[in-house]
Amino acid sequence: METDAPQPDVIRCPHCGRGNRVPAAAAGAPSCGACHEPLPWLVHATDADFQRVADASDLPVLVDLWATWCPPCHAIAPHVARAAETFAGRLKVVKVDVDRAPGIGSRFQARSIPTLLVLDHGATIARQVGAIGGAQLDRWIEGALAARAGTERAG
Repeated sequence: METDAPQPDVIRCPHCGRGNRVPAAAAGAPSCGACHEPLPWLVHATDADFQRVADASDLPVLVDLWATWCPPCHAIAPHVARAAETFAGRLKVVKVDVDRAPGIGSRFQARSIPTLLVLDHGATIARQVGAIGGAQLDRWIEGALAARAGTERAG
């Protein structure tokens, strides 16, 4: 039986090493089936599935708008992947190749790449244009998550 639904990615738990099947879109945050620790959640999205994968996420989403031909995009990629581990259980990371998903690039007016966004239920709460180092990326994400938490408490 064929299906158009993407198959879940297997993510290795950084705590115990067990492989876990994690779908691109799901409620809540993934955790390891063996040790129950939060799993890093890094997925790819296109114009066709961005709403389901990113906008509908219960977690805040770090969106990495990038392209294969962009050296700064490749330079920041390991930091983005590490952020998925650092913020496991608190943040979902969604990578979007703007050449393959021009609608998403247009939606977020990505005139330069890499462009990083933090979304809360599809609304942009933080934006960073250009490559940044790992420590700076972590501080930027922490600031976005803190601002989101402050907004939730105030609301």
